[in-house]
Amino acid sequence: MTRLPSAQSLVQDSADLARTLGHPHRLSLLEHIAQGERAVESLAQLSGLSVANASQHLQHLKRAGLVQTRRDGKRVLYRLGDGPILPLLAALREFSEQQRHRVQTMVDDSVYQPDTLEAIDCDALLQRLQDGDVTLLDVRTEADYTLGHLPGAINIPFEELAQRLAELPADRPVVAYCRGPHCLLSHDTVIALRARGLEALRLINGYPQWQAAGLAVETGPAVQSLT
Repeated sequence: MTRLPSAQSLVQDSADLARTLGHPHRLSLLEHIAQGERAVESLAQLSGLSVANASQHLQHLKRAGLVQTRRDGKRVLYRLGDGPILPLLAALREFSEQQRHRVQTMVDDSVYQPDTLEAIDCDALLQRLQDGDVTLLDVRTEADYTLGHLPGAINIPFEELAQRLAELPADRPVVAYCRGPHCLLSHDTVIALRARGLEALRLINGYPQWQAAGLAVETGPAVQSLT
């Protein structure tokens, strides 16, 4: 008869998982892998690590079941493992932010006025996309966008936003999204666009959560302009 794991062994497993996640490089790697399947060389570059260092951290994540691999010729590609990994990462971020009072700090700061925090969820966005009355803006990197993005989104990485404002139609609101609910890029995009007189709001969730919900996504290079 198969023996069920004891409460103590489950606690130990949880502790082992927490120990695996207890390194900023591994959390950074998981965030990049959540955007789409990538090779170790790409992950190393995105995370600012050497290939050897990135590979070592990825092996820890793989042993814990947090990532999986497949071979593509000579390359080994990494993707998220099975299970509720995205909610786990989101919960870690949320708790960390709560502890540091980041949300309260942003609300109190004169730059981050409460109205700039306006956001919509996936259901509301789907309705507005169906009505055709918004411009969907992906402010992640072009590499992230190419791996997968929301249907119809244009890609203007946040650092290029000031130089490419003319690519955004001025006759309808802009909905910005980025890597996840606690990624500040979409938040800062809304502030920047509103400062220039454009109507803008952000998607509460990011691309990984949209994809995890089973909603339609697209892949391929960025659309340069809608104007």
